[in-house]
Amino acid sequence: MPQDRRKVPFSGKAKKQQMQAKKDRQNKTLLLSTSSGSNAYDVISVNYQPSKGRGGRGESNRYALKFYRESDEELKLKKEEALKSLNPVPEKEMEVNPADFFPKELTFPKRPPWDFNMTPAQLDSQEQRYFKNYIDQLQASEHWKNISYFELNLETWRQLWRVLEMCDVLLLIVDVRYAGMMFPPSLYEYVVNDLKKDMILVLNKIDLVPAGAVRAWQLFLAEACPGLRVVYFTSCPGYRLRGATRDKAGLQIRRRKGRQQMCAEGATKILEACKLIVANNVDLSSWEKKIKEEASSEMDDEEGTEIGETIVEKADTTFYKHEKYKNGVLTIGCVGQPNVGKSSLMNAIMGKKVVSVSKTPGHTKHFQTIFLTPQVRLCDCPGLVFPSTVPRPIQILMGSFPIAQLREPYTTIRYLAERLDLPKLLRIEHPENDDTWSPRDICDGWAKKRGFLTAKAARLDTYRAANSLLRMALDGRICLWLRPPGFTENRESFENHAELKYIKWVQALTKDDEVSSTISDSDDEGKSSESDADDDSDDDDDEEETIAIVNKFKALASDD
Repeated sequence: MPQDRRKVPFSGKAKKQQMQAKKDRQNKTLLLSTSSGSNAYDVISVNYQPSKGRGGRGESNRYALKFYRESDEELKLKKEEALKSLNPVPEKEMEVNPADFFPKELTFPKRPPWDFNMTPAQLDSQEQRYFKNYIDQLQASEHWKNISYFELNLETWRQLWRVLEMCDVLLLIVDVRYAGMMFPPSLYEYVVNDLKKDMILVLNKIDLVPAGAVRAWQLFLAEACPGLRVVYFTSCPGYRLRGATRDKAGLQIRRRKGRQQMCAEGATKILEACKLIVANNVDLSSWEKKIKEEASSEMDDEEGTEIGETIVEKADTTFYKHEKYKNGVLTIGCVGQPNVGKSSLMNAIMGKKVVSVSKTPGHTKHFQTIFLTPQVRLCDCPGLVFPSTVPRPIQILMGSFPIAQLREPYTTIRYLAERLDLPKLLRIEHPENDDTWSPRDICDGWAKKRGFLTAKAARLDTYRAANSLLRMALDGRICLWLRPPGFTENRESFENHAELKYIKWVQALTKDDEVSSTISDSDDEGKSSESDADDDSDDDDDEEETIAIVNKFKALASDD
């Protein structure tokens, strides 16, 4: 009888690679080829989950985000570029125009016509066929070679179609740091011109940038899109912060305090916009009363305190024929790209946690219907990456693509370092005592400071350091914000505009606070260096000097 084979050592790394290869084989459910048919693009699911039971529309990966995988040749070139020195970019080149990244020919998939006589199978087949044709048309267009990551899962687009059908008013949320690259004009034209519905643009996270830049984006977008109402919002106003807002070098270290409460200032701006739209068709007095009650109880830190009633509806996936203000209820759809803060905004409007929040793109799998008051209903749509020519590094900084899935982070580090003085912000020394920095040098310097070492050889863990820096940029601790066209020349007029009073009111910052400071949920970066420990002691001293503003409504009234 043949003898058994000798056992060969099988490392954990090899096992991991084997499992990854198996997952890739299972995950290649969509393979799209170019118009010539000579090349093919692999499609990966960035939040893939093991299947449970048989496949189909009800499987666990139904809502998995899907993107094209970059080729190995592209990765090799990018890694070589990471060794080249940085070329600082002047402020003027940090101005961006949405028209440059959203060509008119580049639109998003819209739901094809349907009626109630169609069976579910017929409707599904029609939508699958339409979506495939849509992708084929994109591949055949002149913009195909410049298109960045965008959503390839039809199920996610179906969630958008559903929300657009249900809502009376669409609330488009964008991160004000990258407002021009998160606002697809094709969505505005479709909602306003085709669906004949009203649209409100929410500039979220306004506490991360100067008030003058917020006003500049508001003016630019309002002029570019007639009838568009632009409002301001932050889920973490100044009086919800504790400790110092920055360290000695300027790195942002803002922290939240207290329980989840309603952000009355931002909610008031959204309420005012909705009042102008609905006029007397819907009674919004209960919403206004809810905001006033929450504002009067801002300093009540009891965990059990709740204002008003919240009703969470079970997700409705049936067909829907829209009827405006049906039964006297205003339905507000919340749409935006991943990580713009949609779920946080809804929690801040409600005054308590009703929607799960995560920094991972694709965390919200399907739309959720929540009653703010008996007359106001919110619909939260999953984050969607619209087709655009936005550069990939910016998509990564915006949070449209998961940092954990990056195969090459140094191109994004270069984009960040050429616009911010990272060595000064991070207080790092050149690993080779040189005066010229490259993306790899910055990552090595950060790894050396934080003690990021590989497990076996104890070398500097450059990739982990790059991952850490990108997460800090996503959180806003390293704050990069882009400007609208003409901001550099007209900076002074924007910084002295009368509207800044309302922007600062929503930001709720004191005069001593820096408006460019950022939010950090926790000290997730740890305290591995002695300098960081010194900063923490400084935070305790600065916290005593922070002035809390109790009632922002009174503050605004006093200015008048």
